[in-house]
Amino acid sequence: MATPKTSLRRLVAEEKPLITPLAHDALSARMIEQAGFRAITVGGSAMLAARYGLPDIGLAALGEMAAGIQDIVAATELTVMVDGDDGYGDVKSVAHMVETYARLGVSGIVLEDQLRGDKQPGDSGAIGVADVADMLRKVKAAVSACSGTEMQIIARCDAYKPEGLDSAMRRAERYLDAGAHGLFVPGLKSVDELATLGRRFHGRHLVSAAFEGRDTWLPPAELYAMGFRQVVFPALLITRVANCIRVTLQQLRQHASGEAPMPALAETEQAQEALRRALRFDKWQSIDGR
Repeated sequence: MATPKTSLRRLVAEEKPLITPLAHDALSARMIEQAGFRAITVGGSAMLAARYGLPDIGLAALGEMAAGIQDIVAATELTVMVDGDDGYGDVKSVAHMVETYARLGVSGIVLEDQLRGDKQPGDSGAIGVADVADMLRKVKAAVSACSGTEMQIIARCDAYKPEGLDSAMRRAERYLDAGAHGLFVPGLKSVDELATLGRRFHGRHLVSAAFEGRDTWLPPAELYAMGFRQVVFPALLITRVANCIRVTLQQLRQHASGEAPMPALAETEQAQEALRRALRFDKWQSIDGR
């Protein structure tokens, strides 16, 4: 079983807060590492989009997710937290998932209570959530499967939209009582709701997802002061990458048809060097030289 370089538990204690950009492939993971971050999150939406061209609506199974995660974990020395969806089945499947990711060197898994058949991507709003008793069994199975390791199980509670914040927080309390090491309650609409959640679980490993253009897009220091110990940025990289590809291909079409010249990349040398560093080209060149 692989051992993460630094445990998620330790990083959450050291960083104030722990910032984890989402890696969608091996290249993005490597570049996050070189930018100086200490941990990454692998979200289902971004990875499925980049690797398979699929939306995160319950189409992928554990094997497909694990294949992409394996590539990402192998590309970086950073601590990795991954999306575990609903565990891909019953409690046996949850235990199997935890053991699979532990072998890959994953340090944390987000286990959600959103119903797989009604799964919505990102935090766009769950249509339905599992019975509390079913989720409690899954949390206990996940915690038991990682017993004796530094693996952290983060319980994701998607009940905010269908049941309201109070119900979501009551569910979250029970997930903690079942042994979850941390909590993630996505989809909150206002800063006041974030503050309420932070006060309720202050001192626990509480995760916040930051999305641009929302009222809850706050400086990480403010989120930490509210009680959030980890801040993830789910769509920050993948949307910029997709938009860059879209714009560049539009320019190429216009260039090919003679409508307009292809604009030169303003920072060509810097971009080429960044790619070279991310690919660790000098390492391979030095081996070839020997």
